Amino acid sequence: MAINMREQWRHHFSQFSGIGKKNKGGAGGDRPLRMPGLIACLSSTLALTLAIPAMAMPEGRSSLQLFRPQLPDLPPLPSLEIYLPEAEQVVTHLVLDLGDRRVFVQSDETVLASYPVAIGTQSTPTPTGQFEVFEMVENPVWQSPWTGEVHTPGPDSALGVRWIGFARMPNGVIGFHGTPTVSSIGRAASNGCVRLRNEHVLELFSQVQIGMTVLVRP
Repeated sequence: MAINMREQWRHHFSQFSGIGKKNKGGAGGDRPLRMPGLIACLSSTLALTLAIPAMAMPEGRSSLQLFRPQLPDLPPLPSLEIYLPEAEQVVTHLVLDLGDRRVFVQSDETVLASYPVAIGTQSTPTPTGQFEVFEMVENPVWQSPWTGEVHTPGPDSALGVRWIGFARMPNGVIGFHGTPTVSSIGRAASNGCVRLRNEHVLELFSQVQIGMTVLVRP
């Protein structure tokens, strides 16, 4: 049922427009407006005010539903996994493939990195099989097996800037090392050791630890 609000208020207050004034008409002469009439007016007005929401409410809806703000539809949240850091893959072993002339850094079956190498010649081959890293040296000192001369360590040394020993053989120790002779990379050119570019042996050195397995396959 529609209600004209302005008319309802005008109706209630027009009867009591003399509040605070003398009543100058009527047989009784001047007399003040009686307080019970004012209380009745205010009570009626309050009742009307409280009744307005219920009387004007659409069918089937409460006042809370009428005045509750409508929130926009939000997209679903993505999977929480995208906010989690990726699990770090740990290097488990090295695989040296003599046929590919390449060493592979692996986490179980996953290849994390690989580097081209030079391997031993046919007369001084790199041994095959399973070995273990037992020695790691920064800026190794190289002593010539032919002359006995000791050479200053560094990038121009025959052993480059890093040494990783993994096999003890009757004729000496076999290991990965840097080399200034980059033209030999990818060839069978060494006395059995495994040569890498200095920048590559630095990377390999940072991923290896004592006791790590080295698999050498033909």
